Amino acid sequence: MIDDLVPTTAKMFMPTLIEIPEDSPAFTNFKNGNETEQTYFLKWVAWKWLWEVAGCRTIGFEVRLEGPFGRIADVVGLGPENRVYLIEVKSSRADLRRDDNTERVRSKLSRKVQSLREAEVLTKSVLARSRAIRDNEVKTRAVATAESDVRMIARKTESTEKRIKTLSTKFHDPAYLRCADYHYIMAPHRLIRTTELPDQWGLLNERMATVIKAPLKQVKRVTQHVLRAIARANTRDLMKACDIHVQPTS
Repeated sequence: MIDDLVPTTAKMFMPTLIEIPEDSPAFTNFKNGNETEQTYFLKWVAWKWLWEVAGCRTIGFEVRLEGPFGRIADVVGLGPENRVYLIEVKSSRADLRRDDNTERVRSKLSRKVQSLREAEVLTKSVLARSRAIRDNEVKTRAVATAESDVRMIARKTESTEKRIKTLSTKFHDPAYLRCADYHYIMAPHRLIRTTELPDQWGLLNERMATVIKAPLKQVKRVTQHVLRAIARANTRDLMKACDIHVQPTS
């Protein structure tokens, strides 16, 4: 079965297995503070899959393939024929949905913001008219209602604008899909239905099984760039694991 999943040139490598020493004190040295145990475990399963199945011998965690300010890929490997493998780890459906947005969603949110801003103008005008009411009892109720409406719409506007700024289109962004030859999602078994897998992505599970094979993309050869990105990530992780701190100099 594995022979059907591995590029032909990967079979030129002498097959080897790696053992993940979960009981080793050093095992947690590369874990990010905001990661769950399950996410960290899945990242190592992805590493093991890249090594044993894809034949990658250069692998890194948290790799920026789009430059110093680009998005971060969870696990990246460089394999035979200089093929780049990119794996995103998803340990929950909420985590999955965060990156499964399209430009259509962004446009819809932008239209919502515009509608909210128009509503904000309207509620402020109602508030101004309420303050002009002469009957004090009616004025008090009207002003309280109008002020509440203004605050509510302002909160909704702020929340929607914040969501637009942080909206991730990783799974559907053509620029991100040009970063690697193969894109995979690593997730717990049956967390993701095959029918909802984003286009151009493959699916792996924690049993190291290839549920859906990712299609090969004809991307520009960027071997040197990928090697630099993985080397930077591994240097950062090694320094972190060894508790080395960088201090700015005057």
